[in-house]
Amino acid sequence: MMKLVYLFVVLMAAACTGPGSGRDIPGAPVLRQAANTVVPVDIVTELERIAEIERAGAFFPGLALAQSALMEQAGDYAGAAVAAYKELAWTYAHGAATREQVEEGLQHALVLLEDAALLIDSQRDAGGYAIRGCLAFFREDWARAQEYLEKIPDEEPDSFLRWMLLVCALEGGNEEQTFRSAYGAIRARYALFPEYWYRGARAFSLREAGSIAALYAEQCINTAPQGPYSQDCRRILAAHLGLSPNGTRGGGILTKAEIEHIIRSSVSANDPEKLQELFPLMDLPDNPYTLYALGAMQSLTAIPEYRAFFAEGAIKSAGRLGERLNFISRS
Repeated sequence: MMKLVYLFVVLMAAACTGPGSGRDIPGAPVLRQAANTVVPVDIVTELERIAEIERAGAFFPGLALAQSALMEQAGDYAGAAVAAYKELAWTYAHGAATREQVEEGLQHALVLLEDAALLIDSQRDAGGYAIRGCLAFFREDWARAQEYLEKIPDEEPDSFLRWMLLVCALEGGNEEQTFRSAYGAIRARYALFPEYWYRGARAFSLREAGSIAALYAEQCINTAPQGPYSQDCRRILAAHLGLSPNGTRGGGILTKAEIEHIIRSSVSANDPEKLQELFPLMDLPDNPYTLYALGAMQSLTAIPEYRAFFAEGAIKSAGRLGERLNFISRS
């Protein structure tokens, strides 16, 4: 029989098409099993396996869904709910689900949990705390989220629940250096998770650790350039560089990885026009990203079509952009 939280995640995964397709490969962390429940060794082994998959930076859509099913099978409804939210959080962070879809899914899961006749009170309470905590977390109600999530025991130092509690502490204004150190120590498991980098960027930028915040912000953008957190991270980068954060792309800022992607796409298609995506960046005051793009574009002037494109752009463009395109075309 398909179980409660797992059913919820399956429905949401169908509604929110994430990047790539999931495979039914389970695994993860420490179980908080129900009283008098013996967890089969094979479930524990599979849950440990998923933890190692994540720590290797190999998370893929559907992995947390499989974790949720296993944890629920073991009677850990709180862990299953947190794993369910993890699947949704990754989907949302990559821009494959809306805020409304995530909130609706969490609220629907809470209704299903409260209506489940076969659950004992301790299971229902644990699952309810977890879902309410995840909902408060998603709404950025840090105090309420921490209140609920702290009720869930967890011995794993880099679990998703521990990450959520660290975020609650940092976003809630806790300035202890130990929290920031603990946050950095778990990064291997969340290397592909945009929100990990976003929350880290905010934590360090709010405490004026600009260079560290910039590193986190750039990683967030690189993992999901069109995701919901990328625009704020572009603003963090712009502020770090002393540039105006105005504009839909954080003042035109692009990361080095994005610059390289645009240039590779242009060259592979033999289409200089694709480089127009770099023009807002080329119009900014001197900064490391603009200068990097300048050097990369200069390397293309040996190709006649590109030299002509830069020369024509210099004639049509004013200000810094025109000056830089003129400089490139004459290199």
